[in-house]
Amino acid sequence: MARFIFITGGVVSSLGKGLASAALGALLQARGYTVRLRKLDPYLNVDPGTMSPFEHGEVFVTDDGAETDLDLGHYERFTGVPARRTDSISSGRIYTNVLEKERRGDYLGKTIQVIPHVTNEIKDFIAIGEDEVDFMLCEIGGTVGDIEGLPFFEAIRQFAQDKPRGQCIFLHLTLLPFMKASGELKTKPTQHSVKELRSIGLAPDILVCRSEGDIPEKEREKLALFCNVRPDAVIAAKDLPSIYSAPLAYHEAGLDQAVLDAFGISPAPRPDLSRWRDVQDRIDRPEGEVRIAVVGKYTQLEDAYKSINEALTHGGFANRVKVRPEWIASERLEREDPAQVLEGFSGILVPGGFGERGTEGKIRAAEFARTHGVPYLGICLGMQMAVIEAARNLTDLADAGSEEFDHEAPPGADPRRFTPVVYHLKEWVQGNHVVERKVTDDKGGTMRLGAYDAVLADGSKVAEVYDGAPRIEERHRHRYEVDVRYRDALEANGLRFTGMSPDGRLPEIVEAAGHPWYIGVQFHPELKSKPFDPHPLFEGFVRAAKENSRLV
Repeated sequence: MARFIFITGGVVSSLGKGLASAALGALLQARGYTVRLRKLDPYLNVDPGTMSPFEHGEVFVTDDGAETDLDLGHYERFTGVPARRTDSISSGRIYTNVLEKERRGDYLGKTIQVIPHVTNEIKDFIAIGEDEVDFMLCEIGGTVGDIEGLPFFEAIRQFAQDKPRGQCIFLHLTLLPFMKASGELKTKPTQHSVKELRSIGLAPDILVCRSEGDIPEKEREKLALFCNVRPDAVIAAKDLPSIYSAPLAYHEAGLDQAVLDAFGISPAPRPDLSRWRDVQDRIDRPEGEVRIAVVGKYTQLEDAYKSINEALTHGGFANRVKVRPEWIASERLEREDPAQVLEGFSGILVPGGFGERGTEGKIRAAEFARTHGVPYLGICLGMQMAVIEAARNLTDLADAGSEEFDHEAPPGADPRRFTPVVYHLKEWVQGNHVVERKVTDDKGGTMRLGAYDAVLADGSKVAEVYDGAPRIEERHRHRYEVDVRYRDALEANGLRFTGMSPDGRLPEIVEAAGHPWYIGVQFHPELKSKPFDPHPLFEGFVRAAKENSRLV
């Protein structure tokens, strides 16, 4: 039966609970234990699938088709354990489940209340799969004191009470601000945060304190005294140049040992940190640098492309280079000459997105990469823009577009020539059944989501990238598809369809013939990349950019 670690946060948000949870999971793995990580989000959205990236960053998608918080991406990248639908829950989903049960009569006419009905639903979620792993790490989103988080805090209090003594511990992440005027590291915010936590019945076993540097012994003892934890359970979480330095940094600070001590596990297995020492070596000793232009519409917020950024870093690790992504608003390319904006970059990546804004700029980026021999990786919408660009400039479909943003011929276009080469997907095969969707359906959870197979063409560039594999499985998140009816016209003019769904109806991968490295994929390879196991598409893209940088 699993031991449970509940990770909470205080003082301010965005301190790095997800990163701390992921790093701790990696350290427990290094000691030979199996782990699973979960995220409990207090917001009332059922999931983040319909949120703007500006609101909540990217949406991470699991193999089984769940749209989840981006922290699950951290969990996968650090532990290599594929996340599942049952690893992410929100208040919205909890309340939906409770109300559906009430409507069905499952509560036998009882008055429905937060306690016990909502808290029981949360506890049932936490317990899913508890017999499968040695440690279950559960991160509570937000900060202690948030009104929407109270049912989750009450639920984990009850959960710990229900379990045998010593089976659950609480780890609290806080901030130790440094006041430059007085030259002091202030402990009072952490004291108040712990006081708030204790007022709702939770006492932290371990404090993880974010700070700019080490915690002086005097402040460590003060925190231990006023927060009622052992001095060696006050863990410094210093700012780091790379998030992938976190496992080694947390190990050196004693986090994994403090966790094992809190559970009374002695003697503790010795950790094997060779995987992370190799990653650190690649961080510290790159053999060059490549500049990648990421042309997107959410460039003001890097978290909107979190997995893209990390997958590029992983591709750099594989090639022993530092990747420097530079975020370029696609709308800029609609106003300026792409040659002036994109000249000097070793590679161009156009990520996924939704809506019409900035799409013409993405099309111009794809055209520049194709005509100038610059390595190009188009992901989801980035592949669709590459197809539209090729249709407009290589075939007679001069007014090619997408149903997503071109519902009729644009002004001045001949309606007889206007062709949506990208269309709204209304039907597809998932497993052994057919899924049907309408344009008027609810937006949440109605896309083609999760893992699907693709068959690769022999002798193609992408088959080489995947080491000759005839078939691959990748994660999807989209509701528009390239229309396979235009395959012959496009292939006759140099854009090959080199990956298809097993039934041959849905294009999954395109690549430009005769180009050094020009690949568009309908799926999201960034979601499966890891620092110790880079995704082959990002490894290959960065390798091509590295080669190109010698020519730039």
